[in-house]
Amino acid sequence: MWLTRTITHHPDAPSAAAGIVRGKNGSEVGAEVEFRHLPLCAPYGVVGVPPAGEQAVVLPLSGGAVTLGVLADAGELEEGEVMLRSRGGASIVLKNDGRVLINGREMGND
Repeated sequence: MWLTRTITHHPDAPSAAAGIVRGKNGSEVGAEVEFRHLPLCAPYGVVGVPPAGEQAVVLPLSGGAVTLGVLADAGELEEGEVMLRSRGGASIVLKNDGRVLINGREMGND
């Protein structure tokens, strides 16, 4: 959200757009204009395909546009915690106290 606010409030910055992911591979987003063949901008080592129906944020650039990601619900995460979650419900949560939860079960605490 910080990136979206910064981009959309800077007078010389390109205008970010929000829209709904369409298609089977997550590379199309329908906003005020239709974006197609979008690469996903994500942290190194994190790869995912946004599912159809999710609300995505798109950033137009001089050489095309990129999907910055989808709007996410942090659920019950505390500040500083991280969760990887699939559309099917699988999850990995890194807790602030050092615990790792996989699908809600604590792992590796031996």
